[in-house]
Formats: sequence, C-alpha cells, structure tokens
Amino acid sequence: MKDTSEEWSGMSDMLAMGSALLFSVIGLILAVAGVDGGMRLHGLFLLAASAAAFFYVLSHPTDPQADHATGYFDGPVKVATIACVIWGVVGFLAGDVIAWQLAFPWFNFDLPWTNFGRLRPVHTSAVVFAFGGNALIATSLYVVQRTCRARLPGKWAPWFVVWGYQLFILIAASGYVLGITQSKEYAEPEWYADIWLTIVWVAYLLVFMGTLAKRQEPHIYVANWFYLAFIVTIAMLHIVNNLALPVSLLGSESYPLFPGVQGAMTQWWYGHNAVGFLLTAGFLGIMYYFIPKRAERPIYSYRLSIVHFWSLIFLYIWAGPHHLHYTALPDWAQTLGMTFSIMLWMPSWGGMINGLMTLSGAWDRLRTDPVIRLLVVSVAFYGMSTFEGPLMSIKAVNSLSHYTDWTIGHVHSGALGWVGMISFGAVYCMVPWLWKRQGLYSMRLVEWHFWLATIGIVLYITSMWVAGITQGLMWRAYDHLGFLKYSFIETVEALHWPYVIRATGGLLFLLGGVIMAYNVWRTIRGDQPVDLKDQPRVAAAPEFRPGVVAAPAE
Repeated sequence: MKDTSEEWSGMSDMLAMGSALLFSVIGLILAVAGVDGGMRLHGLFLLAASAAAFFYVLSHPTDPQADHATGYFDGPVKVATIACVIWGVVGFLAGDVIAWQLAFPWFNFDLPWTNFGRLRPVHTSAVVFAFGGNALIATSLYVVQRTCRARLPGKWAPWFVVWGYQLFILIAASGYVLGITQSKEYAEPEWYADIWLTIVWVAYLLVFMGTLAKRQEPHIYVANWFYLAFIVTIAMLHIVNNLALPVSLLGSESYPLFPGVQGAMTQWWYGHNAVGFLLTAGFLGIMYYFIPKRAERPIYSYRLSIVHFWSLIFLYIWAGPHHLHYTALPDWAQTLGMTFSIMLWMPSWGGMINGLMTLSGAWDRLRTDPVIRLLVVSVAFYGMSTFEGPLMSIKAVNSLSHYTDWTIGHVHSGALGWVGMISFGAVYCMVPWLWKRQGLYSMRLVEWHFWLATIGIVLYITSMWVAGITQGLMWRAYDHLGFLKYSFIETVEALHWPYVIRATGGLLFLLGGVIMAYNVWRTIRGDQPVDLKDQPRVAAAPEFRPGVVAAPAE
C-alpha cells in the first residue's frame, strides 16, 4: 500500500512539473513574441508563476500539506482565505476611488491608467471574482471536507486551483489598467485569460466532485448542493459567453462570436446568472453551513432547503432578459425574463426565512456575538435585494429605473449587504478554526467592522435610490411644448451630493475591511486575544483521520 501511495505521489509530481514546464514555455513565447505590450506582460506573469511552481514541486517531493495521514487538506483553504481578505480591501479601495471620481471628476488625474473607465472593471472584478471568488473557493473546500469527512483529492490539484485563480485575477486586473478588455459586464478579461480560467475552473470542479465521491458520509449536506450548482453553472456560462475569435494567437484582442442582439442576450444570460449562481447560490452554501455552525442550531427546515435549492436553480437561469427591457430583444423574451424574475421571490424568501429561523432559540446571540450579527444581517439584505430585483424587472418599474443609479443601489445592497457581510462572517469563523487559535484577536474590532459596514451600506444604497429616482424622473420630464425639460448635464449636476454621500458610505465600508484585515492578521500571527473571556465558545469540526471512527457528521 505504501509503495502504491509513493508511486501515485511520484506520478503526481511528474504531472505537476510537466504541466508547469509546458505553461512556462507558453509564457516565454508570449513574453518574447507577443504583438502588444499587454500580452508580453501577461506572458511574463505566466512564465514567472509556472517557473515558481516547477521549482516548488521539484524541491518538495514530500509536501507535508499533502500527507493524507494528518487530517484535512487545509493549506489551500488558508491561502484562499488570506487572498479573500487582501483582494477585498483592494476591491473596496478601487470602488471608493471611482465613487469619488464620479463626484469630483478631477480625481481621474487625466491619466489613461487611473480614469474611471479602466478602474471600474478593476473594482467589479476585484470584488466579485477576487474577493467573492476566493471566499467561495475557501469556504467550499473547507465545508465539503467537513461535511463529507473526506480529504481533498490530489497532492497538487487543490494548490493549482487556488494559485491558478490568483494568477487569473492578476492577469485580468492588470489588463484592465492597460485597456485590455472585451467590454462585457462581469466578463471583461480577454480570450487568453478566459482560457486560463477555464483550465483552473475544471480543476476546481474535479477537486470538489472528487471529495464528494470519496465521502465517508452517505448524505450530501445541502450546502454542497449549492456549491456544486454554482461551480457547474459558472463553467457553462463562462465558456458560452466568452466564445471569441482572437485577432492573433500572440495578441490580446479578439472578436466575440455572437453579434448584435444575440450577443446581448447571451451576455445577459451570463451576466444575470453570474449574479444568480456565483453571488447567490454559492453564498447560500456559506449560509447553510456557517449560520447553523455559529449558532449551534440545526438548519430550521431541511425540507425547505431542498425546495429552495431546486426552485432557485430552475427559475434563475431564465431571468436574464429583464436586463434588456425596451431594447431590440423580442418582446416575448423580455416578458419571459420578467415573469421568471417575479417567480424568484418565492424561493429567495424561502431561503431567507430558513436562514433567519435557524436562530430560533438563539436570538440572544445577536447581542453578544457580532459574527452572528454579520451573518444574520447579510440574510436580511439577501431578502431585501431579492425583493427589489423582481420589482425592478417589472416593465413599468423598469421604465423608470433602467440605466439609472437605482440599479447601482440595488446591486450594492446585494453585493455589500449580502455577499460582503456573509463573507466577513465566514472569514471570522474560519480563521481561528484553520489556524487553531483560541479565538479572534479582538471581538471589539469585529463590532467596529459591523457598524462601519452597516452604516456605509445604508448611506450607499439610500443615496443611490435618491439619485436613481431623480435621474429617472428628470429624464422623462417634458415641458408644456413637449420638449425634454432637462438636459443631460443638468441631471449630472443634480446628482453631486448623492454621489458624495455614496462615496462616504463606500469609505466607511473600506475602513471596515481594513479593520478586518488587521484583526485577521493579528489572529493568524498568534497574538493572544484581548477579549477572550467575552468570545463565544464555538467548536470547530473534529479533524478527520483515516481509519478512526469519527463523530457523526454535522
């Protein structure tokens, strides 16, 4: 058995080094022969990352993190958790910078690399894919091991998933600053970055499914259903929406495969379901594990969670056309998207009720545990944003809200309130568990983070509601002769103070993220908690050891 294990380990090393060598050669070719500066720079990134991976594998033939006798494979989870915190601060900073640019245009500095058009996709991708994506990778790989009582498969594949994903983020973000973009919402990276992400994502799917396949627990916990749906659907969306023809295999530019209204329909089938499956289904996986775990209560209704899963998965995929009301898209398709969007109220609120009612008998924890407060408030924002979204999909409402800042407020009530808050709560739960600490460095800092984030979100979304409705009303106002009453620049002038309030709210949210980063750093470093006696005693999942009769699954 030992010989077989060593043989598999050797094969794993050879495959990892061979893959790293192949990507090093590709990176060298792109760095030397690339037809534009962006491609040459990204070739250098690929070369450096692949060479580093090659020498690391070569110098670590017996990586202790890959020893299957020690318990769970948490090294990649730790890296993704740290990356989530770092990229979160970067994404929040980029978002607040562009918010101030909208209020004070001189803040663009009249430079191509710092203008709103280039920093805006840096912000959206950093928050959605870098912060949110790493939160999902970290929590999914943590949760699937604990609920299956099985270790992640492979010696190097989980490391490739985590570090390969960081390389994708670096290539995408640097490309935006250099002006390399497909100009598709949530899908800006160019063709070669998309190919790299596809390779990483397939590895992610195989690692996750491999863990499920070798589980010692016959039952698959519902959180894993949501994680698996998110991984599979994002793969499908990413591949179809990003089909493109490169101008040159050595250049960064490409042409999308789908033209005109077909391209718009495909893009918003992707765009809305990136929200639906990455920012909703994936984070519902976090909700279904971390709220019961932190509250030390079973999920309120397992039956409701199954109904929630299947109805959400079926309905969400059809809702994309509501982004294209009053466009060249056929009216029947617009109405179809609106209808399914309205139907989404039911499963969304069913999930919200399930999450909130899990605290039955533990509501007192809201007073004493700010981590529980983050998790519960995130579910409240989930309920609010999943009410507002279907409302805005109704054509009569959409005629007022479309293209206005009301949409921006809606997106951020979900992104900051739901995705941000539940990610913060999950990070605060996992860090002491992963690094075997007695507790977080400071719960008082978590309190500060909660209130800064909450006040920041409220300032943000209320200012954008005011700005959006103001815009919509001014754009549709006519004088007694039937001419438009306001010029476009007058609507811009009217939004100055809402934009200032929005940027101030974003600044508070950013400060909360910085406090979290400091708290996490001090915890990982092993500093003694300053308020340990006030921290709730929340047990982590027991370590899984092969050959040992384990406790019942959670």
